[in-house]
Amino acid sequence: MALPVRTQLKYWGIAALIFAVVLWSLGNVLLPFILGGAIAYCLDPVADWLERLGLSRAAATAVITVVTILIFVIMVLAIIPTLVNQTVSLFNTAPQVFRDLQAFLSEKFPSVLTEGSVVRETITSVGTAIRDKGGELMNTALASVASLLSIVTLFVIVPVVAVYLLLDWDRMVAKIDAMIPLDHRATVRHLAREIDRVLAGFIRGMGSVCMILGVYYAGALWLVGLQFGLVVGVVAGMLTFIPYVGAIVGGVLAIGLALFQFWGDWVWIIVVWAIFQSGQFIEGNVLTPRLVGNSVGLHPVWLLLALSVFGSLFGFVGLLVAVPVAAALGVVARFLVDRYKGSRLYLGLGQEHDEP
Repeated sequence: MALPVRTQLKYWGIAALIFAVVLWSLGNVLLPFILGGAIAYCLDPVADWLERLGLSRAAATAVITVVTILIFVIMVLAIIPTLVNQTVSLFNTAPQVFRDLQAFLSEKFPSVLTEGSVVRETITSVGTAIRDKGGELMNTALASVASLLSIVTLFVIVPVVAVYLLLDWDRMVAKIDAMIPLDHRATVRHLAREIDRVLAGFIRGMGSVCMILGVYYAGALWLVGLQFGLVVGVVAGMLTFIPYVGAIVGGVLAIGLALFQFWGDWVWIIVVWAIFQSGQFIEGNVLTPRLVGNSVGLHPVWLLLALSVFGSLFGFVGLLVAVPVAAALGVVARFLVDRYKGSRLYLGLGQEHDEP
């Protein structure tokens, strides 16, 4: 005999509360396991594809591990040092950039920047603040990362956890499936498939889109010769998961820097604009439809709310689990709405409901 609904809700509510308390109290301890699980989840389709080609699960995991290590070594040796140097230089040269902007406005629009005007003082203070606060932000971030993610965690525990989870992923999923209460197995499986579809579409799809656009923007701006082009490209790529924000922020930064660097040579300024315009065209017409699809169901406002709430409650770990939890809650909310529309509370007594 199945447990009453009220009793089931009590048990599931207690389980959710325990999960939240554990996440809040053991966030730093759980961090490498959450990172490893996220990496394994993203790479599981690749392992399945290699298995379909004839490799065993262990061989597929070994191939993915070797390729990932090679990519990481290349990034550490060739890309990351340049990215860090350009970021530091961008913060340091911010006051000079704003002084150049002030000189340009003084020459073209002398009435706007009179001595002691609010606009003049604002431009000067913003440049100095970016240099000072930007350096402090980088130092604080590096110090926080150093304390939160130790070298051992980054380079040993997370990869080891990811490899073991990737190797045993299918077996773990099967064991969890076998533990689902029999009365709710069909419903839970349906919800799990929907959550996986949303997560796969958003995390894997948008992750691929962000990576492709980041490489495209950074490489194209580097070929053009734009200063700090690598930083701008990476920032634009990382922000692409929010529609239009990556292109707007990256485009404004790149075109603004191009105006100072290539002033008078309008061809290169137009080329920088064309890079972001073409990136938007490729994203909207090729990458997003193919890699993400049209039915992910994660609205940008819902995503930002989840990131803000979980980030403030659980810190960095909360940011990592925000997207999966937001996706799961969105799927459950749509499921409950469908159940509500088919219930007597919505339909009333004696009314026919002809909707599917």
